[in-house]
Amino acid sequence: MTSNAQASGRRAVKAVIPAAGLATRFLPATKAVPKELLPVVDRPVLQYIVEEAASAGITDVLLVTGRGKTAMVDHFDRRPDIEARLEEKGDSQRLAAVRRTSDLADIYTVRQGEPLGLGHAVGTAASHVGDNAFAVLLGDEFVEQDKPLLPDMLDLQARTGGIVLALGEVKPSETSRYGIASVASSDFGQDVVEVTGLVEKPAPDEAPSNLAVLGRYVLPASIFEAIADTKPGSGGEIQLTDAMAQLLADGTPVHAIVYRGHRYDTGMPLGYLQTVVMLAAKRDDLGEEFRSWLAEFVAGGARG
Repeated sequence: MTSNAQASGRRAVKAVIPAAGLATRFLPATKAVPKELLPVVDRPVLQYIVEEAASAGITDVLLVTGRGKTAMVDHFDRRPDIEARLEEKGDSQRLAAVRRTSDLADIYTVRQGEPLGLGHAVGTAASHVGDNAFAVLLGDEFVEQDKPLLPDMLDLQARTGGIVLALGEVKPSETSRYGIASVASSDFGQDVVEVTGLVEKPAPDEAPSNLAVLGRYVLPASIFEAIADTKPGSGGEIQLTDAMAQLLADGTPVHAIVYRGHRYDTGMPLGYLQTVVMLAAKRDDLGEEFRSWLAEFVAGGARG
């Protein structure tokens, strides 16, 4: 273990959720409603992500927002009027669900004035995070509740003091959509690898592997200085992958957990629809009836 790791030991308790994008793929639905608040059955995408953070022991969540995104903060506020109505009706189940949103974590916000890339978005969190390690959770994906990823990432970062990523296997033809890692074995277990290189959105014939960086990171505070020194890269944006690659080149240890569970990716319309169907089918209250209807619908040639 490096001296950097020995100087660590403190588990991160803050998370940053970059959520300032325009979500043009979902227009016109996202003209007035943030993509992060699109419902997956009866909870918005963003709530699943904050719940994932809270379950891992995160108590402080910073939303990086932009124009027209204030509704995201409102979702986690108390609503005494709704609570009073539910109490009057004796609807204790929905009352508990509404109250839960404001009890998950302390929610803070910072504005990203221009959409200059993920690295730039994370950089806006510097004053809030301070000198502590922190988690970054992208605002359009989450993992299975019974196969959590973040707790192991937080524990590993506390041991190493460096960067901890989540990796998942993708089709070789899809490497140009992701940051791709080159890896070596590590001393931390079968599904933990040492990251030896990072490249942002490489063409399939230039990708060092098919292991893509997923939307979960645990980062040391030194990332902020690296972001400040990072020039615009792929797409003319300040890429977080480039800043992490610089820290790696400077000697910061970088490890990753290869995630074997299912990742729900709502960043594209097809992935969003698949997520809604999968989670609806698993519900105790409506899953059986929904699965029955879905089977009939598909058997009938998917006609309305």
